[in-house]
Amino acid sequence: MAKQSCPPVVVITGASAGVGRAVVREFAKDKARIGLIARGRDGLKAAAREVEAAGGEALVLPLDVADHHAVDDAATQVEDRFGPIDIWVNVAFAGVLSRFIDMTMEDYERVTKVTYLGQVHGTHAALKRMLPRNKGSIVLVGSALAYRGIPLQSAYCGAKHAIQGFHDSVRSELFAAKSDVHIAMVQLPGVNTPQFDWIKTDLPMKPKPASPPYQPEIPARAIHYAAHHRRKSIKLGWPTLQAIWGDRLASPLLDRYLGATAVSGQQSDEPVEPGRKDNLYHPVAGDHGAHGRFDDTARRKSSEFWLTTHRTQIGLGAAAVVAAGVGLFAGRRRGR
Repeated sequence: MAKQSCPPVVVITGASAGVGRAVVREFAKDKARIGLIARGRDGLKAAAREVEAAGGEALVLPLDVADHHAVDDAATQVEDRFGPIDIWVNVAFAGVLSRFIDMTMEDYERVTKVTYLGQVHGTHAALKRMLPRNKGSIVLVGSALAYRGIPLQSAYCGAKHAIQGFHDSVRSELFAAKSDVHIAMVQLPGVNTPQFDWIKTDLPMKPKPASPPYQPEIPARAIHYAAHHRRKSIKLGWPTLQAIWGDRLASPLLDRYLGATAVSGQQSDEPVEPGRKDNLYHPVAGDHGAHGRFDDTARRKSSEFWLTTHRTQIGLGAAAVVAAGVGLFAGRRRGR
């Protein structure tokens, strides 16, 4: 009888809500031992209960990923409790919905520290421990906006572009070192998460995704897949591919199109309520789960993700069809 391997040791940042919470649930299916990093204690405690209910183990680590000392200390706590970290997933981010000229530089710096440096800090803490063992997997969570910026999100777009360059650089260094540690990046489309209810905004109407979002379980499956397969990048969903190729083929025209449509396209018809709380500097109290308020319009499937995870079988099938066609054509020529 084959010996069963131990459940993996996983660290997930942004684990309390949204995509991060869905990622926790996905890895909990493996009965993983998970270090849960976020600022919101209510969401972290609820996530830990979900992990334990699924047969895994959880360690709650309330901290701000902008603090690299805290992130490194959390990695030590995880290894002291569960053993060597197998997988590290960087999900945590922050954003501000505002024209660039209207933002304070303090807010801009805060978004950059959480969204960009938070992933740098997590990756550094993971590599410090994985490289000596020559084993481990790191997943960076990016966005279609890592390739194509849009109005009102200059800080977030800049941070996601930075992560893309960081990923290329670190991946190249791992190849130079002939390391078996793997780093991947998953580029996400819009996702139905609570972010639209707590992202800081100075606009009059409630934030909303620019196009119908995906349910967070789909990115969670893509991130889980990336952690277990040696793929450089997964670009999730047709909207992500459209944004990337649209920018490559017609970037100047896209600037004008987005300037005309994306400001109103990221605001709903409902006004922002007085006293609305945002999570830029402090977490919003409560357990907010994985889903936002757009369940009615959110996409529950991604044909593009199915295609990208079955590309070997698709390629073999296409090759078989071509071979059969060539054989049929050759047979007809011989019969003449």
